Amino acid sequence: MNTETIEFNGWMMRFRPAVSGNRRLLVMLHGWTGDENSMWVFARNFSGEKHWIIAPRAPHAADPQGFSWRPAQVQTFGRPSLETLLPSAGALIRLVDEYSASVGVEAEKFDVIGFSQGGAMVNVLGMLFPDRIQKMGVLAGFLPSGLDDYVEKGALGGKRIFVAHGTLDELVPIDRARASMELMEKAGASIIYCEDEVGHKLSANCLRALEEYLAD
Repeated sequence: MNTETIEFNGWMMRFRPAVSGNRRLLVMLHGWTGDENSMWVFARNFSGEKHWIIAPRAPHAADPQGFSWRPAQVQTFGRPSLETLLPSAGALIRLVDEYSASVGVEAEKFDVIGFSQGGAMVNVLGMLFPDRIQKMGVLAGFLPSGLDDYVEKGALGGKRIFVAHGTLDELVPIDRARASMELMEKAGASIIYCEDEVGHKLSANCLRALEEYLAD
């Protein structure tokens, strides 16, 4: 893949431009302790005909390494919540608007996929900014706490969301993923689900299903 790493308005990110004029922005969000390079293992077969892809580095340092979508001082206090992820969600929307304007990419609606904590960020973006988000991919992720009001209001109404999870995942147990999907469906989403016998990772089968979802 022909990618570049740049600093843009205080963000470090890696991007791959689209190869045609008919293009939409795809944002890839890494998990806890990841960085702008972590998500590209999934993107090898993503269509350059359709997507201009960016993978930003999360704004907070994680312990012992890498980066996080929530501040370091709350890392040890349970799972990420809407409260701790909200500032990063707003910052991501601003990044999308500023970057897309700078390169001339259509981003009034954009696609977003995320792994683990990045998957939680995908759910936050979809709940808070449903008019901005088109396709959503939640990979080994979960629904953060604090989104009950958005669930009750049906914030994900009409959205087809891809979810992939491993039955052997010890970091985000499969029961938590299934409970998250029930809430996402209650919020109005239609789930395209891929489950495989793997740990905290994306299986080859689910990667192919993700590629098909994004290409559709």
